[in-house]
Amino acid sequence: MPVINRIADYAEDMRTWRHWLHRHPELGFALHRTAGFVAERLRAFGVDEIHEGIATTGIVALINGRGEGPTIGLRADMDALPIQELSGVDHASETPGVMHACGHDGHTTMLLGAARYLAETRNFSGRVALIFQPAEEDGAGGDVMVKAGIMERFAIARVFGMHNAPENPAGHFAVAPGPVMAGTAEFHVTVTGNGGHGAMPHTCIDPIPPLIAMVQAFDTIVSRSNKPTDDLVISVTQLNAGSATNVIPGVATFAGTVRAFDAGVIDMVERRMGEVVAGVAAAFGVGADLVYDRGYPPTINDPDAAALAALVASDVVGAARVGPGEPVMGAEDFAYMLAARPGAYLFLGQGDTPFCHHPAYDFNDAIAPVGASFFARLVEVAQPRTGQGSGADGSLRRE
Repeated sequence: MPVINRIADYAEDMRTWRHWLHRHPELGFALHRTAGFVAERLRAFGVDEIHEGIATTGIVALINGRGEGPTIGLRADMDALPIQELSGVDHASETPGVMHACGHDGHTTMLLGAARYLAETRNFSGRVALIFQPAEEDGAGGDVMVKAGIMERFAIARVFGMHNAPENPAGHFAVAPGPVMAGTAEFHVTVTGNGGHGAMPHTCIDPIPPLIAMVQAFDTIVSRSNKPTDDLVISVTQLNAGSATNVIPGVATFAGTVRAFDAGVIDMVERRMGEVVAGVAAAFGVGADLVYDRGYPPTINDPDAAALAALVASDVVGAARVGPGEPVMGAEDFAYMLAARPGAYLFLGQGDTPFCHHPAYDFNDAIAPVGASFFARLVEVAQPRTGQGSGADGSLRRE
């Protein structure tokens, strides 16, 4: 089936919602205006319950289907980024230095569109939990909502999320089992020597040579400590030392990021970095300190849930427009929800546009009805009304 006709009927309403959200971006957990807008729409749609103030500004709204059944969770993130917008669109951000540069305004709009349709039709059993989440970009809002107990409180059995994908054909889906986005860590290394005059290095303990040795040794963690079939990225992104050409500094620092699809690999990197830093420091006679901060864990799709998502996506846009895609080294805090419940995270192409986090980025309104149709159809297929369902293997059937 194509985009659901009823959802196509209010595509212009969705555009209006999305443009309002884009003009009024908010950061982190402080999404008071955004959450108020979402709750107002949900009340107008006639959802059965609206639970506000979860993780400060998060919302979980419930829609009851026709007949007993489990609860399926659908999640959208709502926060923006601290970037000055340069898109030039008529609906550009009205808040200096803040913009929806990752399409969360579009994600929220797609879930609102699905909510409106599901509240009208209720052509499913059990319940759907609509999860509107703050602080995906910075703050691990997904983790905070899970720790607030939303999975248990609302008896969510499975959970699904979606992200727009610039540079992928508009309206094409990508979904696959297993790891789809990386887990992360940040490292910060401080090397402490004894500074002095650059003309008399023998009177100093220069921290720069051991810093260089550590950076070079970190590269070998990827090539020599990691299993070649396990994807791993270590990027040194900051180097800081000295303030004058004739002064040997007393302290030098460097920092960077780690990306991997396996939490065990991230553990290994921490161990090896610690060994490298300690060993090099001892060899050069300097002090050294490593701080290793874990970020979001890997985003890992449940195989059965990924297969269901692919089936539904094929139903909406046709099998030729659905593929496995490739895992990406970006991170996503939906990982915490997938660690709490089986589910899947998929990508919806939005065409040849600037990439996410670019100041000229803007969500493609044309794909909003596609994403909303996917969410709505997912609920109907996953939790069909009696006599209208799918087989045990998720295949569609007519009775």
